[in-house]
Amino acid sequence: MFPQLPPGFRFGTSTASYQIEGAVAEDGRGPSIWDTFAAQPGHIADGTSGAVACDHYHRWEEDVALLKELGAPGYRFSIAWPRIQPTGSGPANAKGLAFYDRLIDALLEAGVEPMVTLYHWDLPQALEDDGGWLNRETIDRFAEYAAIVGEAFHDRVEHWIPVNEPNVVTRYGYGIGEHAPGKQLLFDSLHVAHHLLLGHGRAAIALRSAGARSIGCANHHAPIWPASDDDADVGASKLFDTMWNGMFIEPMLLGRYPGDFAFMMDDLVLPGDLATIRQPLDFYGVNYYKPVKVAAAPDEAPMPFELLEPLGYPLTDMGWPVVPDALREWLIMFRARYRAALPPIVITESGCAYSDEPDADGVVDDQRRIDYLDAHLRAVATAIQRGVDVRGYYTWSLMDNFEWAEGLSQRFGLVHVDYETLRRTPKKSFRWYADAIAAQPAEPAPNNGPAANW
Repeated sequence: MFPQLPPGFRFGTSTASYQIEGAVAEDGRGPSIWDTFAAQPGHIADGTSGAVACDHYHRWEEDVALLKELGAPGYRFSIAWPRIQPTGSGPANAKGLAFYDRLIDALLEAGVEPMVTLYHWDLPQALEDDGGWLNRETIDRFAEYAAIVGEAFHDRVEHWIPVNEPNVVTRYGYGIGEHAPGKQLLFDSLHVAHHLLLGHGRAAIALRSAGARSIGCANHHAPIWPASDDDADVGASKLFDTMWNGMFIEPMLLGRYPGDFAFMMDDLVLPGDLATIRQPLDFYGVNYYKPVKVAAAPDEAPMPFELLEPLGYPLTDMGWPVVPDALREWLIMFRARYRAALPPIVITESGCAYSDEPDADGVVDDQRRIDYLDAHLRAVATAIQRGVDVRGYYTWSLMDNFEWAEGLSQRFGLVHVDYETLRRTPKKSFRWYADAIAAQPAEPAPNNGPAANW
């Protein structure tokens, strides 16, 4: 029996522009920070890049047909900023807008509602050359970009997300340098966190001014577990929880930074900033993959905490523990902590990397992914039964793709991509997900508030 979710629950899949599109130098697209980062030796595990990726830019019709076959009514994808504004400013590139115009129309014709992310990490390189997200002027450029895209597509895009995972961008892109643009600023990366949050707020304002109906976020969250009961480990876990979760939740929902960090933000926050960040949200997007265990770091370490993987759980091929109950834990805790400030929740990403290949008959038997999806959907169903208002689940990802610093070595997709031929092969998990969606109750969701269009 498939997991049962409430009537009207939105099932979907997710992708991101740099991870699937390819065509990085076609039709006026400018270079992004990921083009630059991937071109530097040693940054990508297998030496690949998103230059071709899944070639979605040329094969989008085939990919829309796959979405129609899947039957998931939601599809989250991102727009490549350098495809719309090659240098991050100035007039829109007509060919870039035309690509997304065709894609959106085709999705709607296939019965798939678009959820658009404006920034999924592919900052135009020209803006990075001027300081990137360390430069407050990038916020103005992002608002202008949001206005262009909102004006073009507000009448056909159902849901909008300004910034994907600002905490991941801050930590991995600017804090420890494992992602583009590769800076290692440690705590000085808090400038980036504030500017990304302001970018979220300014973009939300621009989108609403253009007529957008539903605006949310997609923040990467996880339960943070202390490595032991020792006071030092407990303290380190609370510090990291504030940095990873609270630093991005509280400004969006409460219009303030957490008390432990507020003093560190004093020199960054100008009058009106927090009001700009705290825009009304029609949904709160949670990207969930795994819990994090935290221990106190040695005194001489550059950061006061050390991140560990929880032991005793099955692992994905990324080495990530599979802990569906941690998703249930997070959702229930999130609701208990923020209550009236919390809008309806959508799981905007959740998925797993398993490198199953087609067998002699062309079948990709990825039973571990089926087990993952089944268990995580059941965790969401349990949270809903306990009073958490969760409206949807968008699995990561529709297809195998360029997995950032891991390159093409990790496969998260429901659809297998042969990177030599670019052939798409739906995996067994694709069929399972399609059947699970078809087995859900079909009655429409009740009209019960600002996110009634879920």
